[in-house]
Amino acid sequence: MKVLLVNGSPRAAGCTFTALSEVAKTLEEEGVEAEIFQLGAKPVQDCIACMQCRHGGGKCVFDDVANELIEKAKGADGFVFGSPVYYAHPTGRLQSVLDRAFYAGGYAFAGKPGASVVSARRGGTAASFDVVNKYFGITGMPVVSSTYWNMVYGKTPEEVRQDAEGMQTMRNLARNMAYMLKCFEAGRRAGIEPPAMERAFQTNFIR
Repeated sequence: MKVLLVNGSPRAAGCTFTALSEVAKTLEEEGVEAEIFQLGAKPVQDCIACMQCRHGGGKCVFDDVANELIEKAKGADGFVFGSPVYYAHPTGRLQSVLDRAFYAGGYAFAGKPGASVVSARRGGTAASFDVVNKYFGITGMPVVSSTYWNMVYGKTPEEVRQDAEGMQTMRNLARNMAYMLKCFEAGRRAGIEPPAMERAFQTNFIR
């Protein structure tokens, strides 16, 4: 079992990384492989609704980190998406990558457990947390929760480590993720398959 933790911050070892690292460490303690995938600091193209991914073999026409994420997602059993808070919102980088990765490669995420983690100096965490969670609801992904909303506070990694409840929330999130993955694996061994999703209808609200 493997969980892919996606760092949506341009800073490779900042506050978001600190939170994800606590999740990853606890996952490993629970016997689940964890990999932190850094989106990097290069410019990222957002989705332009060109629909070319419908004919591109499940890849985005812009061949960058979004396609790298899709490839990594194929081999993952669960996901944690992390982001710092910018103006009460996740980073545009994370949203652009997730928009394209889910649009072109939603099949690689569908049905797999997901969680979001956000970090902030002070405000905007609840709104940012809600935005990232939207990707799970439209892709049939069970949402993994913790004992509080998955957020940490601090201006520096050192301050984040001082957020005792935040770090506790990260560890409990990891334990819940590991438990869910183990239950899914036990279900598959018992012959319980994931439900088949209907896709026949799409209603456009036009008069």
